[in-house]
Amino acid sequence: MNEDTPRGFAFALGAFAIWGILPFYFRALGHVPTPEVVAHRVVWAVPVALGWLLWLGRTADLRMAIRTPRMLGMAMVTAALISLNWGTYVWLIQSGQAMDAALGYYINPIFSVFLGAIFLGERLSARQWGAVGLAIAAVLVLTIEAGSLPMGALVLVFSWGGYAFFKRALPIGPNQGFALEALILLPFALGFMAWQAGQGQLFAARAGALDWALLLGCGFITAVPLILYANGAKGLRLSTIAIAGYSIPTIIFLISVLAFKEPFEGARLIAFPMIWAAMALYISEVLRRRRAAQA
Repeated sequence: MNEDTPRGFAFALGAFAIWGILPFYFRALGHVPTPEVVAHRVVWAVPVALGWLLWLGRTADLRMAIRTPRMLGMAMVTAALISLNWGTYVWLIQSGQAMDAALGYYINPIFSVFLGAIFLGERLSARQWGAVGLAIAAVLVLTIEAGSLPMGALVLVFSWGGYAFFKRALPIGPNQGFALEALILLPFALGFMAWQAGQGQLFAARAGALDWALLLGCGFITAVPLILYANGAKGLRLSTIAIAGYSIPTIIFLISVLAFKEPFEGARLIAFPMIWAAMALYISEVLRRRRAAQA
């Protein structure tokens, strides 16, 4: 049923809350090299994802996907994109650039609309074109002041936008798809950690109890919000979850300014209001189409 349910809200709220406060988690792991943090995200997400599938009794879908070359190839593409997204996000937080992470996730939905127009032939309304134009202008403002593109934010945009785009073509449920992606990435994560250990550079080999707890928890903070989101999406209108998703970059932005004390000045004082205006245009178009569908 295309309606909002309390169960859907509860699942989505849980996912957005976890994603929103992740900057605190990764800042606590700021002394751990970013590639190793990403490797731990993969390694410890696998048992969580597989355990969830076992509980649901949906492992047959996963086995079928592994035996289907086309599906496995597509999952390799999405796995590569999501790992790039994870690595960039962790690096931005650890290097004191949480505001750029917020910028990237503000632009993401607008970029997805743009991809739909370019590759799927979807027609954009005037409001959607306005949102795209404002987002591009905001990036230009930041680029002019800095003398270079905000690469971290743009990598987040392109990696997540590409992930969402190709994920549409993966004919498997979101829970099974995530488990498949984690399994694909697992050999690379384990190989990297083995290589680091051989070089005497593996942080986990000398980590204390608190650091180990945080590293093990990477599996839960990676898998659990994705599982919550997948279930929340089943109980919410697409328009509702699209609008509610803007709570994530908003929380990250507030954390960057209020908790991490990142500077909010210069070009950012111009660019972020432009992004917020683009967000308002995007949301207004989502609501307009929702009302039209109900009429």
